Amino acid sequence: DSNGYSETVTDEEILDAQKLLARTEGIGVEPASAASIAGLKKLVGQGVIDKGETITCVVTGHLLKDPNTAIDACTQPTEVDADIDTLRKILME
Repeated sequence: DSNGYSETVTDEEILDAQKLLARTEGIGVEPASAASIAGLKKLVGQGVIDKGETITCVVTGHLLKDPNTAIDACTQPTEVDADIDTLRKILME
């Protein structure tokens, strides 16, 4: 009746969406909350949803509900001396 649509997403798509949301919006969510973003990405990619449409995704679960998933997905930080020239050099690589 509502002309709604549903789609399945993989764990990999969910984790990619979790990273995307953190990098682009600064919002840290648990994987279950990133499922709606993963679904949105997939439906936009399939052309089911137009890129210009306004969409609301519910992302209620905070990253701290499952911090180990995010930690495991991250690379080790680069340690640098507290020196602006050293930092500049690493950032330019």
